[in-house]
Amino acid sequence: MKNLVIYGALIVNVLMSSCSQVPLTGRSQLSLVDDSALQAESVKAYNSFLSDPSTKAITAGKDAQSVQAVGNKLAAAINRYLKANGYGNKYDYDYRFTLVKSDEINAWCMPGGKVAVYSGILNVTNGDAGLATVMGHEIAHAIAQHAAERYSQMTIAQTGGSLVGAAVGNKSQATQQMVSKLYGIGGQLAILKYSRNQESEADRLGLIFMAMAGYNPDSAVAFWERMAAAKQGNGASPEFLSSHPSDATRIASIKKLLPEARQFYTGARVK
Repeated sequence: MKNLVIYGALIVNVLMSSCSQVPLTGRSQLSLVDDSALQAESVKAYNSFLSDPSTKAITAGKDAQSVQAVGNKLAAAINRYLKANGYGNKYDYDYRFTLVKSDEINAWCMPGGKVAVYSGILNVTNGDAGLATVMGHEIAHAIAQHAAERYSQMTIAQTGGSLVGAAVGNKSQATQQMVSKLYGIGGQLAILKYSRNQESEADRLGLIFMAMAGYNPDSAVAFWERMAAAKQGNGASPEFLSSHPSDATRIASIKKLLPEARQFYTGARVK
């Protein structure tokens, strides 16, 4: 019995020492993953994705230029804000933005700021403000370190007591396996399905980030309405079965978040 108490206390101590706060939202989160190792493995995964023969990167033209321009503005604004508010170099990511030729309506951001935008989503973004909406949302997942948090939750659920070893080990091989598991490395990259709470948090941060970069956050409502229309007829699962909020729930929540995001909007005209 005494050993069980000691072991339980050890687990509690590990969990408490592994907690951090999400910037801006202040939410406490659990992370059993070494962030530097996670970012290093994410770079390898990103490069592997780009070098795969099935991946067709678009490096020239107006669309590619827009992805780079919007991404750079978001990254610069986020870095300025976080450094000015005491986060130092923790989120000084080496951002990369790649437009990928694909009919898929999708975009993602790996830990450390490695972003891919699929050309199919450009029909929905309908300009730079819409592009800033989706890219701001995906970058928010990285800033909030949702991938590490998600893996930590999976570790607790699947391995129970062995999470202590995972927390103190921080071995590169384990991290590499984590990245592969979360992102489905191997050929086409699968997207990490975050929980509904994490999706909502990314919506909130994404609105703030696009506003910081000079994009009117009110335009996010129109983007998500277009996204909902594009998804019609695809047999979307009921909200309680999905890792994402329903379109109606998301749009309603975003409208409630706009007053906060507007405080970060400079009003600068961005095409």
